[in-house]
Amino acid sequence: MGFYLNNKSKVSLYKSEMQRPYFVDKTLILSELFPLIESGNSHICITRPRRFGKTVMANMIGAFFEKDEDTKEIFDQLKISKSPEYEKHRNKHDVIYIDFSKMPEDCDNYDQYISRIINRLKKDLIREYPDADYEEEDALWDILDCIFDMYDGQKFIFVMDEWDCVFHKAFITREDQQKYISFLSNLLKDHGYVELSYMTGILPIAKYSSGSELNMFLEYTMASEEKFNEYFGFTESEVDDLFQKYLEICATPMITREQLRLWYDGYATKAGERMYNPRSVVTALSNNNIGNYWTSSGPYDEIFYYIKNNVADVKADLVLMVSGEAVQAKVREYAAASMNLSTKNEIFSAMVVYGFLSYENGRVRIPNKELMEKFDEMLQKEESLGYIYRLAKESDQMLKATLANDTKTMEKILSYVHDTETPILSYNHETELSAIVNLAYLSARDQYHIEREDKAGKGFVDFIFYPYDRTTDGVILELKVDKKPEYAISQIKEKQYALRFKGKLAEKQQFTGRILAVGINYDKETKQHRCKVEEIK
Repeated sequence: MGFYLNNKSKVSLYKSEMQRPYFVDKTLILSELFPLIESGNSHICITRPRRFGKTVMANMIGAFFEKDEDTKEIFDQLKISKSPEYEKHRNKHDVIYIDFSKMPEDCDNYDQYISRIINRLKKDLIREYPDADYEEEDALWDILDCIFDMYDGQKFIFVMDEWDCVFHKAFITREDQQKYISFLSNLLKDHGYVELSYMTGILPIAKYSSGSELNMFLEYTMASEEKFNEYFGFTESEVDDLFQKYLEICATPMITREQLRLWYDGYATKAGERMYNPRSVVTALSNNNIGNYWTSSGPYDEIFYYIKNNVADVKADLVLMVSGEAVQAKVREYAAASMNLSTKNEIFSAMVVYGFLSYENGRVRIPNKELMEKFDEMLQKEESLGYIYRLAKESDQMLKATLANDTKTMEKILSYVHDTETPILSYNHETELSAIVNLAYLSARDQYHIEREDKAGKGFVDFIFYPYDRTTDGVILELKVDKKPEYAISQIKEKQYALRFKGKLAEKQQFTGRILAVGINYDKETKQHRCKVEEIK
């Protein structure tokens, strides 16, 4: 076993992962790698946000291909064992596995960092191929070329995890970045000894690799490519299976399937398939508790870092996204590599790459409740966001006023929102009004699951607030421009929107609170809001 060459620790790590109760078999990705290995000199880079399974997959690939340990006991149980190429490739290759996030002790410069990798790999190669004619001071790629020539075309699979880690280190200069890119190019490009280089990270290659240095890599991102998407993140059917297993092994289940969807779904692949954050789903089921597991695993104050660089330009779109809307954006993944983001599209591009926003059909949005809570927290703290900050503060009062039938306070808050200078508050139709109403009820998300345009009774209701506590009042909210709130209340009654509570909540628990019909009107001529709250018996 070497430091990087055929390192058995990857077998141990993947075996441990496989034995966990909420393991998901993603081994079929190997069948897509087999043809690439057969052709040789293949290079792929898969980028995803943090905690989307990149390292688990890299460990699995290393464990399957490396030849110093028989992993039949592991992989015979998994989907890849049905592939006709299974026995041909299992434990038949030399694998060089480099985790670029591993640092020397007290590392404070690039030379110290990269020398550790080079020296360890050289020791592995000299130990494994002692008869090759090279000097220890030779370049790493020259040694590998020599091994290829003297050992009958000996080839290697390179598995490189977190390739972009060094770009997040304070001691790395622009000159160091270029040295690192040159190192990867010299090691991997146009060498007969490369069967496959499989690389993962968060950041795309494009921004860092100028010219043709790393142009041999095919890059696969969640937003721009369909290939490989099913292997990173959990699909609906996979979460269904995990939830069923959870019900079987948990003595007192405290999580519902709907909660998993609300909290951890919301990402979209290029093909439009919904994806769940895998770390959060597994941790929630393991802990029997819904929580902010993914956002607590990294420096998620970065959200505000991106926004504060251009608050004026992103402010209106931030209002819409926090209120539950999607907004148009031109996402370019390379923008995430720059720390000097100035335009709205650059900022949103970076937020998509890091997983703060999801991207689909030319629009960005906050993907789920886990991320929405982080945005809510930011709004509550950051006074530099101006009126957005103040609106978030008002949302507590809006919910209390609604439940207390205090329509004067409701109208006052809505008028305050209308008096702000945001261009989206033109109120030319109900879309703008619904966005602001959603923001006005921001804090209600702590107590309610809020659905927009939900199928209810004989039609679609604008908003319906499903309480998490069965004894809490439910709310049905209908919006009208240039029509009285009484008209909205009558529509709620006539179309029997209240039936939605029985159908929605009967599956989980009996609903015992009041059902409140809320009509909200805006009159474009008088510039006034009117509200009405009425209990439905």
